[in-house]
Order: sequence, then C-alpha cells, then structure tokens
Amino acid sequence: MSGGTGARRSGGADSLPTVGFALMAGLTLFWGGNWPMMKIVLAEIPVWPFRSLCVIGGGCALLLLVRLSGQSIRVPTSEVRPLLICALFNTIAWHLFSGYGVSLIEAGRAVIIAFTMPVWAAVLSRVILGEAFTRWKLLGLLFGMAGLAVLIGPDLRALGAAPLGALFMLGAAVSWATGTVLMKHYSWSIPVGVLAGWQLLVGSVPLVIGALVIGDLPNPSDLSLGTLAALAYILVFPMTFCHWAWTKLVRIFPAALAAVGTLAIPVVGVLSSALILGEPLGAREAISLALVCAALAFVLVIPGLTRKKAES
Repeated sequence: MSGGTGARRSGGADSLPTVGFALMAGLTLFWGGNWPMMKIVLAEIPVWPFRSLCVIGGGCALLLLVRLSGQSIRVPTSEVRPLLICALFNTIAWHLFSGYGVSLIEAGRAVIIAFTMPVWAAVLSRVILGEAFTRWKLLGLLFGMAGLAVLIGPDLRALGAAPLGALFMLGAAVSWATGTVLMKHYSWSIPVGVLAGWQLLVGSVPLVIGALVIGDLPNPSDLSLGTLAALAYILVFPMTFCHWAWTKLVRIFPAALAAVGTLAIPVVGVLSSALILGEPLGAREAISLALVCAALAFVLVIPGLTRKKAES
C-alpha cells in the first residue's frame, strides 16, 4: 500500500511543526541517556531476556495508554501487512542484529556503528520516497558522520578484531533505516501509539522465543536496586516515550531529516555515560558534539533561514 501525499511531504525546515523539534529534543535526551542505563542493566541481566522484557513492556505500555485515552487499538486489515513489514525491520531485525552485535563488540563501538543509520536512510528515502537530497542534507550528513568518526577514530583498528560484531551492527543500522523509510512510505490511519505499540509486540515474538531457548533467565530477587531503577527508566522513557516520539517524528518530518536528527543521540550517550558511569570525557567528545550540532544546524536551521531571507 503506497503512501499518499501527506505521507511523503518533504517540506522545508521552516514549514515543519514546532512539536517535531520538541519531540526530537526529548528523543535525543532520553535515547541518549539510555546507553549508560543499558550498561547498568546488562551487568545483571543477559541480552535476550533484557531485550524481550523491554519490547513487551514498551509495547504493552503504549497500547494501554492508547486505550486509556479512549482510542481503539485495532489495526485495519489493510494496514496489517505494512505493520508487519515495518516491525520486521524496526523491531525484529534491529533487536536481533544489535543483540548479536553488542554481544561481540563493546557497546560504545556498537552504538557508533548503529548510528550510521542516517546515511542509509538518506539514500533509501531518495530511492523509495523521492525526497530531495539537498546540499544542506549532504553537508549535515558529512558533518554528522564526521562527528561520529571522531568518537570512534582511535578505536577503528579494534573493529578489525571483531568483524562479525561490526557487521551485525551495520545490519542493525541498515534495518533501522529501512524501517524508518518504510514507515514514511506507507499511509496510516491508526494512532501513533498503536503503530509503535503493535510493532514492538509483534517483534517481541522471536525475541521471547530466543530468550526461552537460550535460557539463563535472571532471578528478579537477585537484581540490585540500581539495576531495577535503570530498568524502570528504560521502560518508561526509551521504550515507551521514545518509540512513540520516533514514530510520530517520522510521520511529520521527511525521513532523511528525521534520521539526521538522531545523530546527536550517541553524543548525549557519551556525555551521560561520563556523568553516570565515570567514563572518559575529553577533546574527542567535545569535537564530536560540535560537529553534530553543526550537522543539525545544516539540516534543521539554515534551510529555513535561507528560504525566509529569499522571500523577504
């Protein structure tokens, strides 16, 4: 089912709704803060049970909020197939690839590879959606990827020691980009919470099966207070709010622009890890932050200012 004109708008940055920028800010803050919380939780809970719990918890919470608001959580028959396709990439493939990837390489390196997603999304949105690949988007991508490269630069050799893990994370990035563009490609009549919630619940099936087959399920009574607090943060913010916000963001922003907006997330992840976990924070992180901020300005701010100047 192809999307209508409303699903494919490319609009200039100046015509985009303010709520989109607010959602992007919240997404950056909460998803960025997710990475140190994940490190805390994964010290006591294995990857597969952790992933399963997050996906089920997030999906149920989103659908419950929809029901409490008086809306239906029913998915029209015509939208079931698109939802399953999007869930395949956004939930199943993302969690499986990233789960294997994080198990094979360090989480910090894994997240940097994962956030090459905007590159693949920009290319796919040009091919699938016909979105214009402007000079500002190109500059934004170049500066954003340069910022991410600064973070991982001295560690590039280490990736060669675990090429399979890097390939899994690259697969996760491409899967996420594909799911993002496909959500924009299809037109939807269901609320954002329903779309995000059912994607998580549908995608939870192979994750739960994998957790049961692999075993090594944690005993809740053995979990520390810090782990439980970090898990609560993940369930409330990244898995519930952020999944809703991301789905909403993809609907109201051009796909490539929404994808570039995620470039600030790993930088926030590095900064929050330094504050919460005491990880190193130095010139690399500062330069990366500056480059990513420049990337966001190229994509979100400058095009609007340029157009307003031309119209005045």
